[in-house]
Amino acid sequence: MKIKEVIIVEGKDDTVAVKRAVDADTIETNGSAVSISTLRQIELAQERRGVIVLTDPDFPGERIRHIVSKHVPSCKHAFLPKKEAISKNKDDLGVENATPEAIRQALLHAKEEDVEHPEIVSWQDLHAAGLIAGSDARRRRERLGELLRIGYANGKQLHKRLQKFRISAEEFANAMQCVFEEEDK
Repeated sequence: MKIKEVIIVEGKDDTVAVKRAVDADTIETNGSAVSISTLRQIELAQERRGVIVLTDPDFPGERIRHIVSKHVPSCKHAFLPKKEAISKNKDDLGVENATPEAIRQALLHAKEEDVEHPEIVSWQDLHAAGLIAGSDARRRRERLGELLRIGYANGKQLHKRLQKFRISAEEFANAMQCVFEEEDK
């Protein structure tokens, strides 16, 4: 599978994992201290070919995603669920631990940011779905992020991602229906 966009990853091990999964070029950020020269490379890649950000599903990965998004608007974002990115002995979380199939699926479902359209799913919708408060809120957000392929986020970040990636009210409702059906089992 060939990917025309350049994949933004954190390091060399992530590049190796991506190249096992797909035929693609990568730019490595070399951790969360993303340099200006790296951001310029990413800007050029976005102008010429487009970019997909694929970072680890952890705090440093989200920090890199935020830095890149801030400097290079309209990037696509691919998310790996934590369970797909954890090492066999469960002591390391990262893209380098994901199977080629998990990486392919994340890239196939990459979503583009949209900062110009109005809110689709409201904060009140999140409250009504039990995603903001309550004993099951965290688990529901995690499962919703997997189903919508937007990654895990706290309540505030979930709301932003639903808007950023133009998740429709129908997509949200269908995913929440799955979450609730799984709870009933």
